[in-house]
Amino acid sequence: MTAKTPSIISRIVWVSCLLLVVLLAAMILGSSIGSSGSQIISVLQVISGKSDPNSMLHTIIWRIRLPRVLLAALVGATLSLGGLVFQALLRNLLAEPYILGISGGSAIGAIAGILLGFTRFPGVSLTAFLGSIVTLVLILVMTSGQSVLKKESLLLSGVMVNAFCSSVIMFLVSLTQDARLHNIIFWLMGDLSTADIHQVGLLAAMLLPCFMIIFRHSHAMNLLLMGKEMAQSTGLNIKVVTITLLVTSSFMVSATVSYCGLIGFVGLVMPHLLRLIFGPDHRVLVPACILGGGAYLVICDVMARTLPEQGEMPAGVVTALIGAPLFILLLKRSER
Repeated sequence: MTAKTPSIISRIVWVSCLLLVVLLAAMILGSSIGSSGSQIISVLQVISGKSDPNSMLHTIIWRIRLPRVLLAALVGATLSLGGLVFQALLRNLLAEPYILGISGGSAIGAIAGILLGFTRFPGVSLTAFLGSIVTLVLILVMTSGQSVLKKESLLLSGVMVNAFCSSVIMFLVSLTQDARLHNIIFWLMGDLSTADIHQVGLLAAMLLPCFMIIFRHSHAMNLLLMGKEMAQSTGLNIKVVTITLLVTSSFMVSATVSYCGLIGFVGLVMPHLLRLIFGPDHRVLVPACILGGGAYLVICDVMARTLPEQGEMPAGVVTALIGAPLFILLLKRSER
C-alpha cells in the first residue's frame, strides 16, 4: 500500500504537469488569434505586464480574447469531467451530459430563467440547475425497473429526452417576442463570444469547488466500476457517493450551459482519449479531464474563429463535427 501511494501521486503529478503545458500552450495560441492579429511574443508581453497598458492590443487581450479563452478552458474542463463522472456512475462509456439530455434540460431551465427576468447569477444558473436535475430524475425513472446501467435503455431514454428538450426550447423561443431569445439559437449551439472577465471569475468560483469534490471521490469511482457488491464490501456508501457525484456534475453542467449554451460531445471525446493514453484510474483521469478538456475546447474555439472566411461559427458546431462521428464509431464497436 505504501509503495502504491507514492506511485499514483507521481503519476498524477506528471500527467497534470504535461497537460498543464498543453493547456497553457492552447490558451496562448487562443489569445494570439483574432481579427486584429498579433504575435505570440506580443501576447506574452501583455499578459506579463511588460506592454503599454493603454495600447489597443492590451485592451483586446484583457477584455476580449483572454476572457474567452478562460471561459473555453473552464467549460471544456467541466464538460469533460461531467462525461467522466456519468460514465463511471452509469458504467456506460457512451454516457455524456449532452447525449443523455442533461444539457438540454439545463437549457430549458436557463431559458425559463431569462423569460422570468432573472439575472444570470444566481437566477438563471439556479433555474438551469433545476432543469438538469428534473431531466436526470426523468432519465433514471425511465430506465428504472430494468437497470439504470443498461446501455440500450439508457441511450434510448437520452435520445427521447433530448428530442423533448429541443421541442420545448423551440416552443419557448417561438412563443416570445423578446429579441434576446430570438438570438438564443446561436447561443444554444455553444457561444463563447460574450465572455466577460468578471463573469468568468464568478463561474470559476462555482466550478472549482465541484472539481475538488469530484477529485476527492475519484477512488470511489474506481470502486464503483468494480461492481456494486465489490464496492459495498470495501465499506463504500454507494448511495451517498452516487447522489453527491450526480448532483455535483449536474450543477457543473447547468452552470456552464447558463453561461454559453449547449456544447456537445466534449464529455464523450476527451474521457475516451485520455483513458486510452493514461489508463482507467480515475485518480489520474479526473485532473487529466480538467486540464485536457480545457485545452480541447480552447482549440475547438480557435477553429471556430478561424475556419469561416467571414465572422465565426459557434464552438458547439466544431465539437459536434468531431464528437458525433466518434459516438457512432463507439456505438458500432460496442455492438460487436
